[in-house]
Amino acid sequence: MVVVEDVEMKNADSPSGLEAGDNKKDTDLQSILEIREHGRQIEKSVTSKENRFILRVLRCLPNTRRKLNGLVLRSLINQIYPVAEREVLIGFTEEPSGELDATQSRARSAVKSPVPEVDAYINLLILVRLIDTNKLAEAERCSQALMNKITSQNRRTIDHIAAKCYFYHSRVAELTNKLDSIRGFLHSRLRTATLRNDFEGQAVLINCLLRNYLHYSLYDQADKLVSKCVFPETASNNEWARFLYYLGRIKAARLEYSVAHKHLVQAMRKAPQNAAIGFRQTVQKLTVVVELLLGDIPERQIFRQATMRYSLAPYFQLTQAVRMGNLQRFGEVLENFGDKFRQDHTFTLILRLRHNVIKTAIRSIGLSYSRISPQDIAKKLGLDSAEDAEFIVAKAIRDGVIEATLDPQGGFMRSKESTDIYCTKEPQLAFHQRISFCLDLHNQSVKAMRYPPKAYGKELESAEERREREQQDLELAKEMAEEDDDGFP
Repeated sequence: MVVVEDVEMKNADSPSGLEAGDNKKDTDLQSILEIREHGRQIEKSVTSKENRFILRVLRCLPNTRRKLNGLVLRSLINQIYPVAEREVLIGFTEEPSGELDATQSRARSAVKSPVPEVDAYINLLILVRLIDTNKLAEAERCSQALMNKITSQNRRTIDHIAAKCYFYHSRVAELTNKLDSIRGFLHSRLRTATLRNDFEGQAVLINCLLRNYLHYSLYDQADKLVSKCVFPETASNNEWARFLYYLGRIKAARLEYSVAHKHLVQAMRKAPQNAAIGFRQTVQKLTVVVELLLGDIPERQIFRQATMRYSLAPYFQLTQAVRMGNLQRFGEVLENFGDKFRQDHTFTLILRLRHNVIKTAIRSIGLSYSRISPQDIAKKLGLDSAEDAEFIVAKAIRDGVIEATLDPQGGFMRSKESTDIYCTKEPQLAFHQRISFCLDLHNQSVKAMRYPPKAYGKELESAEERREREQQDLELAKEMAEEDDDGFP
């Protein structure tokens, strides 16, 4: 016997997709209200001349960026701008996938235009959305219109928003392969920001120019820019991290490896520790190569970090080849990961490591053999002839890599007995380097400290309180004088 059960059918008028749509509308409405609150905070900052409200809004930009869509942007434009100014901005936004209820959106026609700071912020949100949706042609036109608006203003309250706009203007030019076309504009804005003491704008523009030069491998021009301008000490940690990374790349290309390593370590320290993973990976790759060029071997735990394990895998194999002094393994790593190294802009530096691999191999040979012929050295190093091996060993002896002597008549290299390193200046130089690093760390930490505005005045008494205290002191002095007079006949 077959039992037939009644199955309750769902109402076709209320599908489950409507619930998701309602949640999407609620999310969009919440995003609109948040951005409207950001606009009020910016207006408050303009009125009170306090930049901390604008900085608070800009810190929320990564979260706000994820909530943007065509519906949110069009609703904001309709609510903030008058009818005459909406058409141009709406042309940069995509068609909305849905529509908010009239009672929910509470759209009202604005009577007057928003303040320039709010206008620049809304334009910035539109530009960011165009970049995220890969509409580069529209992003280029929007970015140029935004730059025209900012350059026409001479208000100190717009400086922080303008600095963020400069960054995305440079980003659009990079994505469209037109970085060289905006170089003159960035230089002119840098001169203007310097004259106006716009420190945040200076920091962003210097970093944009350095990125511009390094994109085309113009290391000499980048080095001249660094030598001619002064990076503002009051810049944010993020801008400092970028500047130190670019400085490390410039110094590494100019063979100043110790200075480059110092800048790269500071960039890693100033970068966000729980975010900006891509930036930290890029800096760490260059740091590993610079350490190898300095003759040091990076610690193994660097390659074991969860966020670094995959991206640093080619560099781990490179480190193993350099540590063992294996030229054959070094050539295999270059062949297998050459494209990856070129993409990371480290291939040129890695080519210089061949001499370090040879030095490491010669050092290990000098420690293993008290006497060895150039033919055997050439065989171990994979060189073409014994003469090449003899020249390389002579250069290593002159550079102080090994303690040995060459006997051309006997046809061998004789290693000297190892000397006590504590009889040399090596320990003193090592201590000096560590002490300098600690002092620089302390100084940078002190400079990076931030205090609330006018916090120093909280503990100070006002003029009225001071007069009251002085009056009480005078009355107390009179009472003490009267008591002294009463004590004598």
